[in-house]
Amino acid sequence: MNVIEIRGLRKDYPLGKTTVHALRGVDFEVEEGSFLSIIGPSGSGKTTLLNIIGCIDSPSAGSVKIHGEEITRLNDRQITDLRLNRIGFIFQTFNLIPVLNVWENVEFPLLLMKKHKKEEVDARVEKLIREVGLINYINHKPAELSGGQRQRVAIARALVTNPDIVLADEPTANLDSETSHSILELMRELNEVEKTTFIFSTHDPEVLDYAKEIVKIKDGIIVKQG
Repeated sequence: MNVIEIRGLRKDYPLGKTTVHALRGVDFEVEEGSFLSIIGPSGSGKTTLLNIIGCIDSPSAGSVKIHGEEITRLNDRQITDLRLNRIGFIFQTFNLIPVLNVWENVEFPLLLMKKHKKEEVDARVEKLIREVGLINYINHKPAELSGGQRQRVAIARALVTNPDIVLADEPTANLDSETSHSILELMRELNEVEKTTFIFSTHDPEVLDYAKEIVKIKDGIIVKQG
């Protein structure tokens, strides 16, 4: 069963008097439980594609369906609900809340969901923080952490809601090889046990080794999938 179906996806950005064609008619399908890596040179459209799937950006043209629902027809409240309850996003830039500590940053999405008891929230947050190796840093704020530590907080936050789909934009870019390996093992376990669908954009050979499927994008067009 496909969790994502994309047809004729285009994204254009105005740049002065010219227009940048970031995506040029992408057709793309992702099956439930996929562990998929998108590869391609810088500027090929990888991040744009993830941002549109994650409802962070909107397409210029085309169809994008998640679980059979056309997301381009959703209103702001429905998009917010989809992103909160179904999609986890690991950003290259972390997007942590500066005034919140590690625990509070990871906890935040669960509080927004307003459907878990405090004991459930605490147990889930502690489990994820422990699994990314930051249990001794729960009171630290983002400015007190290294880039790699902030990346691990972002990963824990993306996974804490147990989303159906996790979109990860260069998730291992700021991690040392040992941490990268442990994070990928955690993601693979979630993929196999929870059937969580993972889509990575990456240049990291280790991520590619873990991938069950690789999609190549070039100049805004998917040139290979398999």
